[in-house]
Order: sequence, then C-alpha cells, then structure tokens
Amino acid sequence: MSRPSRRELPYSTCSVEGVLNLIDGKWKIVILYKLLKGTLRFNEIRRQIPAVTQRMLTNQLRELEADGLVTRTVYAQVPPRVEYSLSERGMSLEPVLMALKAWGDAHLPSSQAKAA
Repeated sequence: MSRPSRRELPYSTCSVEGVLNLIDGKWKIVILYKLLKGTLRFNEIRRQIPAVTQRMLTNQLRELEADGLVTRTVYAQVPPRVEYSLSERGMSLEPVLMALKAWGDAHLPSSQAKAA
C-alpha cells in the first residue's frame, strides 16, 4: 500500500503542527533562510548548501513553491534561466527563521552553528 502524499495529509487543529507540515523536510528551512538574502538561481542555492543533492533540492523547491512559500520565475531565453525567491507568505517566516538562527547561535557548539 502506498503512503499518501504530504498534500493529502489532513492538517491538525494545532497551528504548530500545521506550520511544521509546510516546512518539514531536511532542507526546507535552510533553503528559506538562504532566500531571505534575495533571489537566487538553482545552482547558487546548491553552492550555498553543498550537502543537498540536486534531486532533493529540486523536490524541496517544488514543495515550497506548491505551498506558496517560494516563487519560481522562468525567463524565456536560451539557455533557460530560473530564479527562486521568497513569496510574500515566505517572507512572513523571517522572524521565525531569525529566531531559529539566534537560538542556534546561542545554544549550539560553534562548529555546528557556523555550518549554516
């Protein structure tokens, strides 16, 4: 029996669980944090997060776009140029992302905190 996709899972009445359903995934929070600095192309994101595979980055970006947190802009040129940026909804996560960073800076060993 196949597992239902994350889109089919019902949201809980708990808003924390609902938010976690949107940003779950190993790389989503890191991607959102990197996009806080501005628009990036796919390979720019990949260079900033060297541990993520191309396939995983593609999947995570697609889910973030489907959830309305990231905007994907395709330019009709050869070769095609695709840029990713935070949507207005994604930008509204800035205080949450900055709070996570501040907590990490304060509570993680410096080697772990500097890696992000």
